[in-house]
Amino acid sequence: MTAPTPQAEFVVVANRLPVDKEVLPDGSVRWKRSPGGLVTALEPILRNHTGAWVGWSGVPDSDDNPDIEGLTVRAVPLSSTEIAEYYEGFSNATLWPLYHDVIAKPEYHREWWNTYVAINERFAKATAETAGRGALVWVQDYQLQLVPKMLRELRPDLKIGFFLHIPFPPVELFMQLPWRAEIVDGLLGADLIGFHLPDGAENFLYLANRLGGHDASRRSVGVRSRFGSVEVDGRVAKVGAFPISIASGEIDAASKSQEIRKRAREIRKELGSPTTILLGVDRLDYTKGIDVRLKAVSELLAENRLDPHETVMVQLATPSRERVESYVAMRSEIEQLVGHINGTFAEVGQPVVQYLNRPIPRDELLAFFVAADVMLVTPLRDGMNLVAKEYVACRSDLGGALVLSEFTGAAAELKQAYQANPYDMEGVKAAIEAAVKQPEADGRARMRALRRQVLTHDVEKWAKSFLDTLRDTDGR
Repeated sequence: MTAPTPQAEFVVVANRLPVDKEVLPDGSVRWKRSPGGLVTALEPILRNHTGAWVGWSGVPDSDDNPDIEGLTVRAVPLSSTEIAEYYEGFSNATLWPLYHDVIAKPEYHREWWNTYVAINERFAKATAETAGRGALVWVQDYQLQLVPKMLRELRPDLKIGFFLHIPFPPVELFMQLPWRAEIVDGLLGADLIGFHLPDGAENFLYLANRLGGHDASRRSVGVRSRFGSVEVDGRVAKVGAFPISIASGEIDAASKSQEIRKRAREIRKELGSPTTILLGVDRLDYTKGIDVRLKAVSELLAENRLDPHETVMVQLATPSRERVESYVAMRSEIEQLVGHINGTFAEVGQPVVQYLNRPIPRDELLAFFVAADVMLVTPLRDGMNLVAKEYVACRSDLGGALVLSEFTGAAAELKQAYQANPYDMEGVKAAIEAAVKQPEADGRARMRALRRQVLTHDVEKWAKSFLDTLRDTDGR
């Protein structure tokens, strides 16, 4: 076991640890590195400094601290009841829908809020016990929005950053939250507060001016191009936009491997060698617009704008939050839509829609990206959407086309995609049809421009930009 150390120079605080606990059949425990861009980007920084990661193991009532060479891991235990109230409850049935334009109705329960406060206090205390004197601390995401203030009260010597990985809502929606002032105050404990887009930063600055603190000493001092700042308790918190990205070079290299190229050819063959493969890859979530693309494809087939004999749609949907009622209802609706399309347009042994509701191994996913002719990314609201960037990173052949919702953070960067308003069904259908029927030269030019953006602005550059800005903050 790695004992917690008070000497960490750089500490990442996230809801989950960078490893997943796996209990083997013989009862022994194995820790597997978690996939994901955040771990990829930050692991080298953690190893090059005396680094630590504070988070939950993903297993109820477990406080095992995994032994990882070169890295201190501080596990924060959560009971089954706390997971239900802090994570499934306040984080994912209150904050998640509120921050995603109230697509589903948020639930406001005082018991959930009280548990959210208690768990944030637990994370703040664990971080305070782990960070060395004057350490750099980076708190991640909506589950831990109270940690910056709590941590500052415990350890005023620390330099604290916070980044929100989901959208920050418009002011009028955020004002629904009974604990709106507490959330704003919690975030204002950070020296640097980061969002994906300038709009989110500006929304927060307005709220900080309106809600932050309870006296005249807390005030917004204006938005200046990329950055704004808020004066709070005699110090200054910076607020800015830092669009997150992916490990694009790593994904690009992996997608060129013989194994993945071979698997991509096999996928096309297994699907019946259609002329066009449409692909959706999402966590099964009501924000992702899976129903939007299914309805659009259904109408295009009915209007003979897509040929069911030449077209296959693959929807890969990773199960998510299966105990939350709105997710159960959404899964049922999607399965009905898939059944309707196949019942209407499929031939025996030749379904038009192939739907998989299970996790897909990473290499298999890359092979699907290489195989797909059109990537469908149609969220009703999304902070960034890294799937769109992953697809582009896999297309070194300059093939394929990306259909992208205007309401993703990625839309601000991936301007050469076929963009559409997911609430406008005719617009979505037109974008899909244009992507399917694009002239080859036009498609190659679009993909070349998309790849230039994605390969230049990778997750390492994102992390460096945020951390360099945080290091440069002096609180004045």
